[in-house]
Amino acid sequence: MAHLVEIFTASLLSHNIALTYILGMCPLIAISTNVKNAKGMGLAVVFVVTLTGIINWPIYVLLKATNTTQLSLLVFIITIAATVQFLELFLEKFIPALYNAFGIFLPLITVNCIVLAVSLFFVNRAYTFAETAIFSFGSSLGWMLAIVLVAGIREKMAWVSDVPRGLRGKGITFIILGILSLAFIGFSGLANIQ
Repeated sequence: MAHLVEIFTASLLSHNIALTYILGMCPLIAISTNVKNAKGMGLAVVFVVTLTGIINWPIYVLLKATNTTQLSLLVFIITIAATVQFLELFLEKFIPALYNAFGIFLPLITVNCIVLAVSLFFVNRAYTFAETAIFSFGSSLGWMLAIVLVAGIREKMAWVSDVPRGLRGKGITFIILGILSLAFIGFSGLANIQ
C-alpha cells in the first residue's frame, strides 16, 4: 500500500507529467486561458488517461502472452482514439457548453502525448494493474493540477499586472510554466518512481 501511495504522490508532484516531463503542452497552453475551461479539460484528460491506462494494461498483458508486443503501440493508439470519441459524444450530448468551449482541443486529446506516454511508462516500468491504475490517475491529476494552476495565474495576472505587449498570451504562459516547473523540483525528494 505504501508503494502505491508513493507512486501516486510522485506522479502528481515530483514526476508531474506536465511540469517535469514537459508533456501535453499544446492543450495546456491553449486551454489555460481561464480556470473554468482548464478544470473541464483537466477532468476530460483525467477520465481519458485513467481509463486508457486501465484498459491498455490487460491488453498489453495479452500481447505479451502471445508474444506480439510489437503491436502494442498501435493497439494503445486505437484504445485512446475510441475513448476520446466516447468522451466527445458524451459531452456533446450531455454537456454541450463544455463541448463547445473545448472546440478543436477535445478531439486533440487523442494526440495529446500524455495519454500515450502513460501507457508507455507503465510498460517500461513493468507496473502491475494496481500500479498502472494509480499511476494513470496520479499523472492525469498532475496534468490537471498544472493546467488549473497556469489558468489561475493567467487570470490573476490579467487583473493585477501589466504584462509587456511582447509577452502577452503564450509568451507569459511559457514563463509561468518555467517558474512552476522550478517550483515542482522542490518535490523531488518526496517520492521516487524510477
